Order: sequence, then structure tokens, then C-alpha cells
Amino acid sequence: MRSRDRLSAAAIVILLAGFGKPAGRLAASGAAALIDFKPVSEAVLLHPDDADWPNWRRTLDGWGYSPLKQINIENVNRLQLAWAWGLSSGVSQPAPLAANGMMFVPIPGGGVQTLDAATGDLLWEYRARPGGDGAPRTSPMCNLAIYDDKVYIAAADARLIALSARTGALVWDHQVADPKLGYSYTSGPIVVKNLIVAGITGCQRYKNDVCFISAHDAQTGKEVWRTSTIARPGEPGGDTWGELPLTFRAGGDAWMPGSYDPAANLIYWGTAQAKPWTRFARGTDGDALYTNCTLAIDPANGKIVWYFQHIPGESHDMDESFERILVDVGGARSSVFSMGKLGILWELDRRTGAFVGARDLRYQNLVDVDPRTGRATYRPNMLPHAGIPIEFCPSASGVKSLRAMAYHPDTQAFYIPLNLSCERGTFNEVERREGGGGSGGGRRTNLMHPESPDGIGELLAMSARTGEILWRHRTRTPPTTSALTTGGGLVIVGDYDRYLYVHDARTGKVLFQTRLSTSVQGFPITYAVNGRQYIAVPVGTGGGQWVTTIPAELTPEKKIAQGANAMFVFALP
Repeated sequence: MRSRDRLSAAAIVILLAGFGKPAGRLAASGAAALIDFKPVSEAVLLHPDDADWPNWRRTLDGWGYSPLKQINIENVNRLQLAWAWGLSSGVSQPAPLAANGMMFVPIPGGGVQTLDAATGDLLWEYRARPGGDGAPRTSPMCNLAIYDDKVYIAAADARLIALSARTGALVWDHQVADPKLGYSYTSGPIVVKNLIVAGITGCQRYKNDVCFISAHDAQTGKEVWRTSTIARPGEPGGDTWGELPLTFRAGGDAWMPGSYDPAANLIYWGTAQAKPWTRFARGTDGDALYTNCTLAIDPANGKIVWYFQHIPGESHDMDESFERILVDVGGARSSVFSMGKLGILWELDRRTGAFVGARDLRYQNLVDVDPRTGRATYRPNMLPHAGIPIEFCPSASGVKSLRAMAYHPDTQAFYIPLNLSCERGTFNEVERREGGGGSGGGRRTNLMHPESPDGIGELLAMSARTGEILWRHRTRTPPTTSALTTGGGLVIVGDYDRYLYVHDARTGKVLFQTRLSTSVQGFPITYAVNGRQYIAVPVGTGGGQWVTTIPAELTPEKKIAQGANAMFVFALP
């Protein structure tokens, strides 16, 4: 651990008073008495007040659902703008949190802006700077966490940082991994049993170390356990990498947050593909554990209790690292659901990891899944060879990506943002030398999907119990937010073309739409302050090809404003 004073850590504390004008930059102790923040307990994280959104998907089961229903199918057409706030520059895909009437918004590269959730006034701001007082990074940072009286953020240079939730004062700063080896964070932690749990990324470089998920004491930042996402030589699963030494076992990034089930006392986390992307570049045809897995982890010690590998020996950059949603299906099955880039909805038993089902949206042409065992195998002639063009669906950006799906308990359905595109591309060899590495991607041409020749966007409603497709809403450009569901019978999502859509969860009918300043991007939430419900919608630009080259190439008539990151918050009159 290393501590820094507040100036070198670039904490900015601003107290707003009077008519919203800054009263000056105050010491943290001066602001604390004037900001009423009730500590957030573990019980609150597991069972939040209806008015709050204290976890990245509100609850640790990953639903992305709020029971609030002041805004509902009958009156949502009356929504109006309550306030707006310009966000920090950089790649902006934020998942804001709301608690105690305060909104906490992650900053690209690491940091937080804390706003009055009813007015949008800035309360305090903290920007994490790299060592040596270098310039703040502007890479994506999806989420943060709150617990007790602290806010927990991850920084792009592989640090975890705790701040006072009242004032932004630095509490602790822990260097988790060496950024010189490529390690980084692009998402923040979750909180489980007084532990700050986060997954590292930046795992493509060849080095005598591997990627991991780690847990840290919430009060001090001290590391409690570290779980490798790559099986090491001589350990269980190590033989799935063949004879490759540890140095050349790369990938397994854990770059999106996990979920937690207190009944099973297990953390569920998704891992990304092996690197380089192809088997020929890696130098092994093995399954390459624990890449592209769901891992069930004991929070007491970090032990992997069970794992399920979705795409063994994956070879097209189709990772399975996204949200895990915990649902008791029909009151009979305790399941964990996930969907990776291929658009296959996986269902596993939460306690044992046993395969329950795989429901393919049939937007992919790469693998077949054994309906008894769940093992995925590549179709004939679909494995890449060095430098030889191959055409496949979906594109390497995936039909599903970090834009999280949501679950609605009334409809017992998932609402899934999709990008329908294909790819003609090549993959290259990667020299195996320490300090080298990489993905091995070559030239790429994005293509319209044959199932959707006129557009690349879709919001799909799918029964959790049967896999039946309940409805689809297609758009010219892709959805660029996660889905949000509410007790008012609503599903909310935004797209690249600046549209915010509010749907009837049962029918898919668009009940409200408006157009914002740039792409609607990130994780919308809803919360309440003093009895009034709000819907917060981030907009922004930047990220992977899903939100850059794919829409630019396939829907070139659609233009967006760059550098216009902001938060728009709506409410009823």
C-alpha cells in the first residue's frame, strides 16, 4: 500500500451553498458536517432501499431492476428534463450510483464526481493521477462501489482507492498490480462481506505472471486473497495450456464486475478469452482454463469452488466476461445466467455449476453446443489460419457486449441490448517473447448481418424460463447502454443515434423517446429523492468498435457529437 496526500492524489472538494455557487475549496473536515451521508451497510447492499441504487446493477444479483413505479406505463409520456450535468472528458461508459440523495459518477481513468441527486449540483470531485503527478488517464471506467462511509474506485494504473463518501478525502490508496506490465482496471469493484473485490485487465502481455481477481480489506485496502484466472503449470487445469510455460499463458481478463449470492455464499465472475486470440498464435489447441469461464469463488479465501467454461479454446475474440444474473427460475431452479459475445444465453446451477441450458439467439455461425453437457465445439472450417481471411458472425465486437442485460421479475424475462453485425477478417502470428504478446488481430471489415440487412441494433426480450423470444425492437444503429427495468413496467435503453427509448416491458411498445446531445452510452439508473423518482441517463463517446467503427462504417449517415459526455436526469412534472 502507498498513501498520498490529498494534493498529489488530486482530490478536489467543493462545497456548494446559497444559490448553487461554490462557497470555496474547503478541507474535508469542513464539508463533512454539511453533507448528510448515512453509512451503507452490508445489509443495505444486499437489500437496498427502493429509493437507492447502491450497486452497479443496483442489487448484487445483477438484475438491473428497480421496484420504483412512480414513473410507469401510464404516465411515462410526460417525462421532462429535471437537470443535466457535463461529465469529464475521455471514454465515458459510466454506471452511476445513488444513495442518501447523492449521485456518484465514475470518471474515465479513475475518479468520481459526486452530485446532489435532486439538483445536479457538484458536491465534490476526485481525480486519480498516476504516480509522479502524470496526466490523468481517459480510458473507460465503468463503475465504482460504496460501502459504510466510503466510496471505492479503481484507477487505470491498477490501483484501488477509498474515499470519504461525505467529502472525497483520501482514506487509502493501494497499488494492486504493476501498470508497467500492462495491468489496468476498466471497471470498479463490488463489496462482499467487508471485502472490496475487483477484477484486473490488461492481460495480453507476455510476463511471468497472470491476471486475477483480488479481494481487499474495506478499511485498509490490504489484500486478503488473489485468485488467478489462468491455470498455472502443475496446478489443476494447468495441462489445458499444453506445454506452454507460465510466461506465454495470457488473457483471462476479469474486466467487468461480478455478482454475489448470500445464500450460496459465492461470488460469480466472468473471464475473458485467452490471448493471443487464436489457437495457432497461442501455440496450443487446449481449452486454456480459466478463460471464458464463469467462476464461483468462496469470498472467505478466494478458492474457485466450481467453474464452467463456455467456449473452450476460443479463437475469434468472443469473450464471456460480462454480467452474471442470479435468478430463481419458477421457484424451482437457482440459476446463474450470462450471455457473451456469441449471443448464447447460458444457464448454470448456482450452487454446483452444473449445466442447465444454452439458448442460442442464432446470430452466430461459429460453434455448436451439446444440449446435454453444454460443451461448445467449433463448426467445420471455422477456426482461423494465419493471414487467411475468414468471414464469421457476429463480428469480434460481439452480438452482446458490456452493455448489460436486465431482468424483470414481473415478466420473468431478460432485456438484452444487441449489435447485429458480422466480420471478414484475418488473424496473425504473435512472436512468443517475454515482454511481447498481444491479441494477434489483423485486418477487419465489418459487415451487415444477413438476419438484419437494414440495421444493426436490437433490444430483445427473452423468457428466462423457456428461452422464448417475447419481442424485438430493431433500430438502425446499435443500443449503446445497458438495459434498465423498473417496477413501473418499463424497460429503458439508449442507442448510438442519440435516442433514449422507454418501452412497455410486456409488449415492447415505445412509450417515450427523446433525442439527446450525443450517443446514449453507459448504464442508466433510476432512484428517488424526497419521494420523487428520477431516471438518470449518461451520454458519451468512445470505446470499442461497437460504438466507433461499426456504426461509422455500416450506418455512415448517422453522425454524433464528440467530446460531449454528460448526465441527463428526467422526472415527471
